[in-house]
Amino acid sequence: MTDVAIVGAAGYAGVELTRLALGHPGLRIAAVTSTADAGRRVEDVYPALAGCGLSYVEPDVAAIAEVADVAFLAVPHTAAMALAPAFLAAGLLVVDCSADFRLDDAATYESWYGAAHTCPELLEEAVYGLPELGRERLRGARLVACPGCYPTAALLAAVPALRSGLAEGDKVIVDAKSGVSGAGRTPGETTHFPAANESLSAYKVASHRHTPEISQELGKAAGRSMRLAFAPHLVPMTRGLLATVYLDAAPGLTTADAVSAYAAAYAGEPFVTVHPAGRMPATGEVRGSNRAHIGIAVDEASATLVVACAIDNLVKGTAGQALQCANLVLGLPETAGLAYPSPVV
Repeated sequence: MTDVAIVGAAGYAGVELTRLALGHPGLRIAAVTSTADAGRRVEDVYPALAGCGLSYVEPDVAAIAEVADVAFLAVPHTAAMALAPAFLAAGLLVVDCSADFRLDDAATYESWYGAAHTCPELLEEAVYGLPELGRERLRGARLVACPGCYPTAALLAAVPALRSGLAEGDKVIVDAKSGVSGAGRTPGETTHFPAANESLSAYKVASHRHTPEISQELGKAAGRSMRLAFAPHLVPMTRGLLATVYLDAAPGLTTADAVSAYAAAYAGEPFVTVHPAGRMPATGEVRGSNRAHIGIAVDEASATLVVACAIDNLVKGTAGQALQCANLVLGLPETAGLAYPSPVV
């Protein structure tokens, strides 16, 4: 049994990690931290976890290092880089759900996040935690940088086409829509219920902080610099994310060819389903699960390859992916704690 600590456990990503880790056969939760809720029982903050027996504590690195082998960091950007070096020095595996170690270049991070990167020496060591696109690098990692929710869906949709030559050119368009839980637990002006309910809005178009992360990984997959047009949207639902990706199709590409190529690319993947031609995914199919469902169509008139990917932003987009990565690093079955069906209604 591996002892884990969830740092920032009272936020939506942190409590989702708590929920999943409670049901994991190979992990034991040794500590859940929250500065704001320290001293409170988890079930008093989240009654759905009644009976879990956990209480929030202050995020003390030394105390956590005494009781845990793994630190999941479900904290905002900049907070993770302040904690990760000490956890690594204490010998813990660090699985970071923030953006602090996703980008290869510190200057790019500083440009998009408006803060100095205080441990750029760790960027080369950090392993990007999208198992379907780089599983082998995760085995034996010390520091895992879990992708953002938008990048996860966009990359699962686009990368097979770029790697196999199904898509040409250097431009990718990503139209993505996410539930409001992606904005975090603290309500904001646009995520407060009266503002978000029965309203669909685009936000941070051409300026969202996930843009350089998606561009970076698209470029690696294609072997060339890629131009990204990214338009995120907020939809009036709690959880779920649908990314629809548009790429320039190779000459003569048909929907059948593309579906066949994607099915081969994801053959054997425990959490990815490629739908047959004529069927596109919906967020309801993956709600509450670590699954990604992909649908593909070729618009032959415009020579456009259209690939849609549905995920749950809090599971495959954050907490479930973090557990999937930890399973691989620790040598546990990759599906441990995650192999359960989604609700069907």
